[in-house]
Amino acid sequence: MSIANKLKRLKRHLVHSKEEQELNNVSQQVKSEESAVPYIEEWKSFQASPFYFDGQYCIVREVEYPLTFQHGRYRLGELINVVQAWNEQQLEHPLSSKGHQPFELFFFDTETTGLKGGAGNVIFLLGHARILDEKVVIKQHFLPAPGHEVALYQSFLSEVNIQTLVTYNGKAFDWPQVKTRHMFIRNQVPKLPAFGHFDLYHASRRLWKEELDAVKLAVVEKEMLEINRERDIPGYLAPIVYFHFLQNPHPDVVRGIFEHNEKDVLSLITLYIHLSKLILNASEYPKESFEIAKWLKATGNEKAAFKLFSNISINGSKHEWKAKYELSFLLKQQGDLKKAVLLWEEIIRGPNDLLKLDAHIELAKYYEHIKKNLPFALKQTNDALHLLTNDRLQDSKKKEKYVKELSKRKQRLLQKLKNQSQQ
Repeated sequence: MSIANKLKRLKRHLVHSKEEQELNNVSQQVKSEESAVPYIEEWKSFQASPFYFDGQYCIVREVEYPLTFQHGRYRLGELINVVQAWNEQQLEHPLSSKGHQPFELFFFDTETTGLKGGAGNVIFLLGHARILDEKVVIKQHFLPAPGHEVALYQSFLSEVNIQTLVTYNGKAFDWPQVKTRHMFIRNQVPKLPAFGHFDLYHASRRLWKEELDAVKLAVVEKEMLEINRERDIPGYLAPIVYFHFLQNPHPDVVRGIFEHNEKDVLSLITLYIHLSKLILNASEYPKESFEIAKWLKATGNEKAAFKLFSNISINGSKHEWKAKYELSFLLKQQGDLKKAVLLWEEIIRGPNDLLKLDAHIELAKYYEHIKKNLPFALKQTNDALHLLTNDRLQDSKKKEKYVKELSKRKQRLLQKLKNQSQQ
């Protein structure tokens, strides 16, 4: 064998030995790192494993659910249907996922050491759920001890491409907390992404604040989504449990927190499905349809709001008279005073004194400024003032303002009538 061939064989052997050595070094490093993680085998049996970065580590747990899995009222796969329905609608709405695919919605919730926020509040669990590869994938990033936040946020942000965040009160709490903690380590981890945000707390409050004692997620789950949690750790106890874990870092100590957070992000999917169905098919949900119509009006969807108010105004529901009132002002905005007047005249014969008060005022304006019928305008003004003597209106915050404005209107009308009689 030539010297050249011998050198080639030796080189291959040296390269192979070098690669083998590198692999052995990596293997030894992994074993060394894992040996530094307390109860590593117990974490693995809980579908969790360490993520190492820059001399720190966090725990990452991954759980998968089939799209056929039912959480409360809906199967998780119905998220695909509602996103498709939004994309087929021309309706512009704060909860619309038009322009997005289902996998771009990122259902997100945190667990923290305090409930009031602030720089001293530490996030110890970041949980999120997404539809990926025909299943729902939940990932939870856990802070095993103080001093490991760089690894926690590196783990969370390195794989997250957020298009639209879906939270429950996340605009006011969860994401501001993430931004605060990220600020301390921003030079060591990826930037926070820009994204859209669906906050389901504000939607729930708009629709159910009058119906529910509170609009906490747990209450909405039970009353609206048919979700009953059994043996669940309440969110307010999570900080206490976490502090106990810091003294005794066994996975079983925080297992309940992981499971609580897991249910939270699943509930966000169910709630987004439910709210989307309510908005997209509002006429099928008489209990919520009035608040949805008001929401549509507030977001500039006056055509859709008009149609919904019209349906409610004739369906005999408890919101029938309020719907007539809202409809009358939409008609006024459209310049259709004739139909608006008919509704105001109907309202003053109805059962709701507050609505009657405003209807009398609108009729007084109409007869004074449009029809120039001062006696009719004065009658409507006097009728409105008479309503203000009703005990049911004494708690109205607007009562003093009403009296002042109506008294001023009455004096002006009396003066106009006096001037007419002297001509």
